[in-house]
Amino acid sequence: MTGSTRYFSSSRVFSAAAPSGAPATVEVDKASGRVKRVHERVIKRDELAGAVDEVDWVDAGEQWILPGLVDAHVHLNEPGRTEWEGFETGTAAAASGGVTTVIDMPLNAIPPTTTVENLHIKLNASEGKRHIDVGFWGGVVPDNADDLQPLAKEGVKGFKGFLCESGVDEFPGINEEQVMRAMKELDAAKSLFLFHAELDNTSHSHNDHEDPSAYSTFLACRPPALEESAIDLIIRCARQFPSLRTHIVHLSASSALPALRHARRDLNLPLSVETCFHYLCLSAEQIAKGETLYKCCPPIRDDANREKLWQALLDGDIDFVVSDHSPCTTELKKLEGGDFLGAWGGIGGLGLGLSLLWTEASKRGIATEKVLEWVASRPAKQVGLEGRKGEIKEGADADFVIFDPKESFTINKSELHFKNRASPYEGLTLAGAVKSTYLRGEKVYDRKTGFKGVEADFPGQLLL
Repeated sequence: MTGSTRYFSSSRVFSAAAPSGAPATVEVDKASGRVKRVHERVIKRDELAGAVDEVDWVDAGEQWILPGLVDAHVHLNEPGRTEWEGFETGTAAAASGGVTTVIDMPLNAIPPTTTVENLHIKLNASEGKRHIDVGFWGGVVPDNADDLQPLAKEGVKGFKGFLCESGVDEFPGINEEQVMRAMKELDAAKSLFLFHAELDNTSHSHNDHEDPSAYSTFLACRPPALEESAIDLIIRCARQFPSLRTHIVHLSASSALPALRHARRDLNLPLSVETCFHYLCLSAEQIAKGETLYKCCPPIRDDANREKLWQALLDGDIDFVVSDHSPCTTELKKLEGGDFLGAWGGIGGLGLGLSLLWTEASKRGIATEKVLEWVASRPAKQVGLEGRKGEIKEGADADFVIFDPKESFTINKSELHFKNRASPYEGLTLAGAVKSTYLRGEKVYDRKTGFKGVEADFPGQLLL
C-alpha cells in the first residue's frame, strides 16, 4: 500500500455524490491516476498511520476540491502561428486556472486540422509540450468532405465550420451546399458538427465615414442578425439529418435563443449551445474608444444582452461555457491606432475562466455546482469524456483543482500565463483563486511556485 495511493481531503469536496460540496477524502491510485474511492468524510492521517509506512496526503483544509475543468474551445495555434500561442504556453495557462483538459480548434495553426496528415503534424508538434490533456477538433472547409470520416476514425472530437470568413486564408468558410455534404459524412461517422454561426451579409458593411476606433462602429458591422440568419440555416439543414449532433459555438446574440429553443424543444434536434466567459463578464458599455483587446467575433454586446445569456444558462438553453481563447501578437491588435476594424478578433483569457465565472455567479446567487456543470461535466460529456473527465467519482481521472473561495486577486500580467500577455480582463478584481491543479493525481501547477517543482513538467496526454 505504501506509495501506491494518494489521499486528497477537504471540508468541501465537489464530487458526483455531493455536487454541492461536502466533507470528503478522495483516494487515488497513483499508478493509473484514477479515483479509487470517494470517502464521504474527512479521514484523519492517524487513522491510516498504522496501515501504511508513509501516507501520501494532500490536505486542502477549508479550501475546496473541485473537478478539473474542461475547456472545449481553445486555439493553441501550433504549428504555424506559435508567435500567437503554442502548446507549452497555452496548456500552462490552462493549468493555472484549473483546466485539466482542452480541446484545440482546427484553425489558426498552419496547417489546419482538415486532413489526417495535418492532424498528425499537429500531434507531433505537441510532443513534450503538454502540461495537461489535449484533444482536437477537425475542420470543415469547402474541399475536404472526403477527409471527414478518416479524421473521425483518427479520434477528433467533432468538426467545426465557419458560415463566414474565418479570418485566415487556409480555413475558408462554407456555404449551404457544402454544409449539407459535410452533414452527410458526419452523420455517417456519428460525429458532431460545430458552427461559427455568423452568416455574411454585405448590407452591414462599414461606412467609410464612421470612426474605426469607436466600438460602436465595429458592433454595427456584426449585428445579431448575422447570428440569427446563420442559426436559421443550421436548423434548416439539420432537419435533413435529425440524428446528427450539431453545436453552436460562442453564442453572443440572445435574440437567437427563441430559434434555438424551438429547434431543441419542438423539433427535438440534438443541438447544443455554448457561450463564453467574455460574453458573460464583459459588456459593450465598458469598452472605450480604441480598446481593441475587447474585439472578438461575434462581438461582446450590451449589458441587457449579457443578462439574457445568464438567464439562458440557468434555463438550460445554453449548455456550457468556454474561453474561446484566440490570442495573437499584440501588434495584430492594433493597440496604438485603436482600429477595431483592422485588429485581429479574439480574446486572450485562458486560465481565468473559473474565477471570472465564479465571481459573476456569486453576485447572482448562483450555486457553485451550477458553475461546475457549465465548465466541467457538461463540456466533458459533449466531447465524449463523460465518466472520465469533469467529475470527481470512482473510476474518473484524478483531475482536481484546489480552490480558495475567500481569496481575491486583481488580474495583471503576472496572472496571465499565455504567450502574449494582453487581455481585456486586466484590471478586474476577482473572487476565488486556484491554488493548485492536479492532473491524474499529480500536481501540475501551484499558485505560489508556478510550474517549478511540480511533479511532472509535461504529463499531458493526447485524447484521441
